[in-house]
Amino acid sequence: MAVLVCGGAGYIGSHTVLELIDMGQNVIVVDNLEKGHKSAVGGAKLYIGDLRDSEFMKKVFTENEIESIIDFAAYSLVGESVSDPLKYYHNNVTSTICLLENMKKYGVEYIVFSSTAATYGEPENIPILESDRTLPTNPYGETKLTVERALKWADNAYGIKYASLRYFNAAGAHISGNIGEDHSPETHLIPIIMQVALGQRDAISIFGNDYSTPDGTCIRDYIHVTDLSTAHILALDKLKKTNESIICNLGNGKGFSVKEVIDIAREVTGRNIKEAVAPRRQGDPAVLVASSEKAQTELGWEPKYAQLETIIETAWNWHKSHPNGYNDK
Repeated sequence: MAVLVCGGAGYIGSHTVLELIDMGQNVIVVDNLEKGHKSAVGGAKLYIGDLRDSEFMKKVFTENEIESIIDFAAYSLVGESVSDPLKYYHNNVTSTICLLENMKKYGVEYIVFSSTAATYGEPENIPILESDRTLPTNPYGETKLTVERALKWADNAYGIKYASLRYFNAAGAHISGNIGEDHSPETHLIPIIMQVALGQRDAISIFGNDYSTPDGTCIRDYIHVTDLSTAHILALDKLKKTNESIICNLGNGKGFSVKEVIDIAREVTGRNIKEAVAPRRQGDPAVLVASSEKAQTELGWEPKYAQLETIIETAWNWHKSHPNGYNDK
């Protein structure tokens, strides 16, 4: 029996694939390599194609005995989702609906879905609770929430059990330094800071310094990518044991402002990291910090790399040794 990891050549997906392989699991990866990297997949069997391609997916499911799925395949840029919402609906929603149709067709009962704290929009509480209102402020969050609702009804109608994991800022790199974060163009805060530290950019842009936060910059919750990977695997185990669907936040319960992240990066790298204030980005809430109490209780999840200094140190080790990323495209 195999675990199918959709988007398994991407950032979080590749780290999850590595964890699964280290556990002795049979892992199948589907990725169109638009954002992912072949060399990030390691020893997993890779199928290059699109979840919306019915003939391609037929080949994946008929050639492998797939028991469960972890789904990371999505676009995730908030700003781009605001400027081009239909692109996000077509990719994020339609792709997962096609995946669910194949699960129904081939009798696959379990899926772990990579969701987001952006489903909440402007939060009612800090830290955010799973029971809080969901009212996204951007199409990215809306598409993830749409899929969550589809999962609920697929469970009701077909018995497909799901775990939806809502988190915000995946960060860091594998402790080995062999795989890490490589996007083109890069839009995530910590890798951009690393690029400034390496002299590949002149400065880090701070998008707005007039938010209602202690230093005026946005506050976010940063989770080490390996800790996120572990949570997905634990969620899959939970589904198999209980046969009950679940929604969980994954967070540190503590947020850091953009300025705080930059200051810690200066300490870790020992480099002069210049900053420049830029206009706010549309759809950015001031504070997003998720409570992970439910994940810790229900899944038995306990982050190993919770300190921001550790997260940034692993990112720095990756970027120093891979200044041009995977360089495989």
